[in-house]
Amino acid sequence: MSENNEKIPEPIVSDDEEAGSVEVTPNITAELNNRGELIGIEILGASTFIRLTPETLS
Repeated sequence: MSENNEKIPEPIVSDDEEAGSVEVTPNITAELNNRGELIGIEILGASTFIRLTPETLS
C-alpha cells in the first residue's frame, strides 16, 4: 500500500461482524453491523494527520 493509502489500526466500536459500510469521505469509511449500527471506522492515509506511537496504540 502506498503511503497515501496507508491504513492505521481501525477504531473498533463493537465485535459484531461487518455487514456493510458507508463512505463518509473519500478516506473515511464507517463499518456497520447487520442492524446498521456503527462497529468500526476505517481511515486511509491517516498518517498524514495522525501520529502513532507505541504509547497511543496500547
